[in-house]
Amino acid sequence: MADKVIITQGKYLASAVKPEQYPELQRKEVVFIGRSNVGKSSLINSLTRVRNLARVSSQPGKTQTINFYEIGAKIQDVPERQDFYLVDLPGYGYAKTGAERRKIWSRFINEYLLTSPNIQFVCQLIDIRHEPMASDVEMFKWLVENNLPVLVIATKADKVSKNAAAKSIAAIKRKLGVQEMDVLPYSSVKNQGRDELLEVIAGCLTDDGDNIDNIDNGDIISNGVAGDVNAGDETGQEEMTNKSE
Repeated sequence: MADKVIITQGKYLASAVKPEQYPELQRKEVVFIGRSNVGKSSLINSLTRVRNLARVSSQPGKTQTINFYEIGAKIQDVPERQDFYLVDLPGYGYAKTGAERRKIWSRFINEYLLTSPNIQFVCQLIDIRHEPMASDVEMFKWLVENNLPVLVIATKADKVSKNAAAKSIAAIKRKLGVQEMDVLPYSSVKNQGRDELLEVIAGCLTDDGDNIDNIDNGDIISNGVAGDVNAGDETGQEEMTNKSE
């Protein structure tokens, strides 16, 4: 098992909608994506333990740019610093977001995910209280088909019982069509899952962790076939997925 990352600092660095706005200094990147209001900002704040690093909004769909956070980090017995970027992508699937805005988001998110050489893996967040919607399944399938390693995180784990959480995780695996993959339950309130996520990150940051396939804890899937893209029910919603328009 990999050593855990010790986060020493975290700060907002930049917002971008095109490559020339990305940070000039190249660092490894851990990416977060999920439906609007799934708890991405809360998870980033919990993970870094920097209060209000990512602004938590009561208005779904508020994040409209790719936000880069510079994270100071070190790993036990590794002398060099292991600083990296957390990258927060706009939420998908919010019904009140206009169609034209969704097209714009789709293009620049697509471009980032397909062209950044620094992405280590993508954390796809799914609310543990609900089965994955069609847009969740479509997003997962798109990431896998484009050879982007994915760690599925079931957020808001403190809001359900242990039995309910186990059933929800089984449902997530079934909907995504990957029974062999681990799903990480996470509570930003109780910091449940934080240590496990930091261990996965540590495996990517060390010199021998450049290849995501070297991580052997089972949390990461880098290839496979996702489930039926029609799974879930999003009646009345136009999906924003990162497919080419």
